[in-house]
Amino acid sequence: DSVKMMNDTNEVKIRVQEKFVVQITPSFKCNGVWPRSAAHWPQMHNAWPHPSQAAFVKTEGFDLLSKDSLILQGKQSMEGDAWIISFKEAEKQLLMGASRKRCLSILKTLRDRHLNLEGNPVTGYILQTLLMYECEKHPKEEDWMEPTVGDRIAGLLMQLISCLQCRKCPHYFIPSVDLLKGKSPSSMDKASKATWNLMRDLITNSKAFETL
Repeated sequence: DSVKMMNDTNEVKIRVQEKFVVQITPSFKCNGVWPRSAAHWPQMHNAWPHPSQAAFVKTEGFDLLSKDSLILQGKQSMEGDAWIISFKEAEKQLLMGASRKRCLSILKTLRDRHLNLEGNPVTGYILQTLLMYECEKHPKEEDWMEPTVGDRIAGLLMQLISCLQCRKCPHYFIPSVDLLKGKSPSSMDKASKATWNLMRDLITNSKAFETL
């Protein structure tokens, strides 16, 4: 009785002692292939990532996860089943080196403390996506050394404000996928305002990272 299968979802979920929910997601590794939906990546005119790094990332491939489709949610069970493409390993490879991971860690901490709002308009994955776009804008390794971390975070927060105001945040590998789809306008407005207040504190207070 302490472990029960949940039957109100197409995904495999188990409730433990009425306190915890464990989700089991089947995953298939697709090595040596790259999805056609992301065939345009990387753009030839971009200096980041380096061609050799991009080639390695593509060789590593992607994962297929069995998850409910948000688009088909609410329809009959078989129609709602879907395979979701995951670029987790590719993203991990791209963010290696310099202070990229440190930037992401700081951003996630700022998100948890200041942008954890109702409706979850700002997710950790959105921040990671914007970080990769910021890498394209600043492709050199010296652009991501410790003294430049503040500038990179400020630039990324400006990107976030723009996305929230425009109501759109394109997926890094598949830009036709909008990461803000389904978020309410009011939650995005609140997040935009909160991000701007955070940005203002970072600009006007030289010791902001010590207190925020």
